[in-house]
Amino acid sequence: MGTAAGAAMAAQRGQRPNLVLILTDNQGAWTLGCYGNRDIRTPNIDRLASEGMRFTRAFACNGVCSPTRASLLTGLMPSQHGVHCYFAAGGVQAGPGAYNTIGEFRTLPRILTEAGYVAGLSGKWHLGGNLRPQEGFTDWITKPHGNSAGFYDQEVVEDGVIRNEPGYLTDLWTEHGVRFIEKNRDRPFFLYLAYNGPYGLGGAVKEPVRNRHAAFYAGKELPSMPRDKAHPWLFQNREFVNSVEARRKYAAEISGVDDGVGRILETLRRNGLEQNTLVVFLADQGLACGHSGFWGMGDHTRPLTAFDWGMSIPLLVRHPGRIAAGSLTDRMVSTYDVMPSLVDHLGLGGMAPEPVSPGRSFAPQLAGCPMEWDNRVFYEFENVRAMRTERYKYIERIHEEPNEMYDLSNDPGERVNLYNRTKVRTVQSDLAAQLRTFFARHAVAKWDLWNGGRSKSGLITAPLFGIEQKVRL
Repeated sequence: MGTAAGAAMAAQRGQRPNLVLILTDNQGAWTLGCYGNRDIRTPNIDRLASEGMRFTRAFACNGVCSPTRASLLTGLMPSQHGVHCYFAAGGVQAGPGAYNTIGEFRTLPRILTEAGYVAGLSGKWHLGGNLRPQEGFTDWITKPHGNSAGFYDQEVVEDGVIRNEPGYLTDLWTEHGVRFIEKNRDRPFFLYLAYNGPYGLGGAVKEPVRNRHAAFYAGKELPSMPRDKAHPWLFQNREFVNSVEARRKYAAEISGVDDGVGRILETLRRNGLEQNTLVVFLADQGLACGHSGFWGMGDHTRPLTAFDWGMSIPLLVRHPGRIAAGSLTDRMVSTYDVMPSLVDHLGLGGMAPEPVSPGRSFAPQLAGCPMEWDNRVFYEFENVRAMRTERYKYIERIHEEPNEMYDLSNDPGERVNLYNRTKVRTVQSDLAAQLRTFFARHAVAKWDLWNGGRSKSGLITAPLFGIEQKVRL
């Protein structure tokens, strides 16, 4: 069936647009050709940018996987949903006490399934109760745990059973995504395709490159990943800072994900679903690969950090006929803005979660309509809270020092801490007030770590809060 015919039939049925939400694991915007990278092959992801809207300034609201994924699906901050750090193996994920840690909220999949969508997850869940479908999903293949020791010979959860998958996980998630689309092409569907790649950490980086891109990257120097002296705050991954092998592995896994995106787009085209499908591509958080002497995310430093290399993520949105091809926006958006925006764009607005999301809908921007926007985003990761404006980054810590402030227009690498310097005192005071006002307004007492609240996860900084440590570091 051709694209026009498929779109016409969907319109005749009054069918709501489908949603394909593609989430990657630890991928900065800088890794993609559409964001200026000339080292790494990403033609299919770049196609999403050329056929839709590219957000030039999208940011994660936390430094690690579970909290950002919880925020993506709920539109809430960690101090609202209670997931402050990643979940370790077992426990709430697949242990005797496993449970869905966002089960009390009106999540994106819950809203969609209540509106008549069929929902499928293929890939990483990492939010608890991993052995059985959660949040209205009827198709469910995932990982029993969150971290990625590699991409081959890994455990997966399928039909409620943990089994070993000898093949390439990136291809496995893609294949199940393709099957889900084809099975549900005649009804509104939501595919949550949550890759555990490209990752770029630990055993996954040390594993040899085995996908089809190995030969292409062999011998490549990949200058988009800077060489630098390891930063004094870098606590883990120091061995990767100047490793060309780590760079080649990460690049190959990015291109592996790109292959998957290409297959999904081709499946939509082949089934006449392009015109009636909203495709969103983003990452849970960014990743430093030598940037300013770091490798990893905000949890790989001591103290924990809120640098742009961990916050900056890609965000691409394509919906032919409803979003202008090749459009750009420099509005600053955060993870917590995505859920309310998608619900709004799909015509399901007014179904706000409780507590009230700090997220703002950018759906009018997708439609090319004028809208007011406050270019500020907020971030929290255990004992670190931060806000970013167009020019400044302001960071506070509780139970630890230092606080930080950076002039990003003159110091994009965030190397010169201006905190308490005379020339920025007035601006600093204003930013501090804005940061505290935001959290005073939105944080829920039960999960507000800064004011005696608790966490559903263990904490890296548990000793600072006097909370029992449950996360395996």
